[in-house]
Amino acid sequence: MNSMVQPAIAKSRHMSLRWWALIALALAQFLVVLDASIVNIALPSLGSELHLSTNTLSWVITAYVLPFGGLLLLGGRLSDRFGHRRLFMTGVAGFALASAAAGLATSGAWLLTARAIQGASAALLAPAALALVTKLFADPQDRARALGIWGAVAGIGSAAGVLLGGVLTASLGWSAVFYVNVPVAALVLAAVPLLITKDSLGERITLDMTGSVAVTGGIVALVAALSGTERVGWTSPQTLILAGLAIVLLGSFIFLEKRAANPLMPLDIFRNKSVTGGNLAMFLIGGATTGLFFALSVYMQQVLHYDALKAGLTQLPLAGALVAIAGVVPTVVKAIGPSKTLATSLILLASGLIWLSLSPSDATFAANLLGPSILIGIGLGGAFVSGTELAVHGVADEEAGLASGLVNTSQQIGGAIGLAVLTTAASARSDRLLGRGVSEAQALTGGFSWVFLGAAAFAIIGAIVVLAVVRLPRFTK
Repeated sequence: MNSMVQPAIAKSRHMSLRWWALIALALAQFLVVLDASIVNIALPSLGSELHLSTNTLSWVITAYVLPFGGLLLLGGRLSDRFGHRRLFMTGVAGFALASAAAGLATSGAWLLTARAIQGASAALLAPAALALVTKLFADPQDRARALGIWGAVAGIGSAAGVLLGGVLTASLGWSAVFYVNVPVAALVLAAVPLLITKDSLGERITLDMTGSVAVTGGIVALVAALSGTERVGWTSPQTLILAGLAIVLLGSFIFLEKRAANPLMPLDIFRNKSVTGGNLAMFLIGGATTGLFFALSVYMQQVLHYDALKAGLTQLPLAGALVAIAGVVPTVVKAIGPSKTLATSLILLASGLIWLSLSPSDATFAANLLGPSILIGIGLGGAFVSGTELAVHGVADEEAGLASGLVNTSQQIGGAIGLAVLTTAASARSDRLLGRGVSEAQALTGGFSWVFLGAAAFAIIGAIVVLAVVRLPRFTK
């Protein structure tokens, strides 16, 4: 086993520093997940200042998620080839620079370009970071604890994004939601070289660039087709052409991977049922959470007329429940197994989402939002932790970057597709209600309720899939 895929703390007396290394790596992962949701609360403010339409606002999210999800497999393979620490540091630096550029944006085009670069940089750092975690913690018990923390960070980042977005937007303006990344990234860049040794180059292989182009193009075409249905409809030439292109490109990717000498995504990895079930679950979790936080942010501000600060603070119970439950999930996994833990968490998440969908246009926080928020937080905490553990279980060392890229890809592409599908359904529902003469607030509420119900459906399907695919009673050494 070469040192590139088995990163080590410089000296044995420094082995305890691996937990500090985990903190540094988790901080970077926190930023990556945070940036998919922190912008939500700031959307009305930046949209007004930069003169962006409602349709364009959703692309502030999508412009980040698309390159992130589309390039994650390549990012994972590059980290296996050129070194996990090296690619991690490169990604963090690029992410910091792009965040600063986004904060300085004076036009929609500038902002969307910066967001795309953020996403591409995140695609380098995220799989490298998770691969470093799995290699730093070789002992099964320590790895379970580390991955539990890692999964919790992913969930906390999604929930905390709305909270921090509200506080920063209200106090410092929308640019602050981007600037906040810069000092944290600088801290990570300073700490990691002190905690993790340098990489040595892995085996020299020819990178599967053709496969990378095919899968990235296919994912972009698919999400563009879904995102455009709100404006042009499901049967328009634009939608049908983009959907057809996506099918051709993604089909070509599967064909290429079966025949490539060094495939971007060796299909044999899916013989591991844990990897298959975990990634399917993370895909559906991504779809549920991205739609949830986007709709919840707009619902609180446009329907309930919360200001940015109040909308952010209402996420405290959700985030608190998530943090509290994440700490005990590894113990639950050990007791009842990862698949049952994940399925139970997804059912709890779905229950909270269904409860939230019943909220009226004049909802109050205590009566209508507090209970669902806590239940959703519990479900998300359990799902992110157990889903991450499941998706990287039993993977060979030389495919650590691939598996890490794959689980992040599943979550981010699920988020992009989920956002496109759910917001399109919500818009159609609101338009129909307006046509019946109901008030704008009631029409918007009706549309958002469909988002929450659709997210619940994703979670329920995820629970069924996990129980059907995964046959692991518990993790073993």
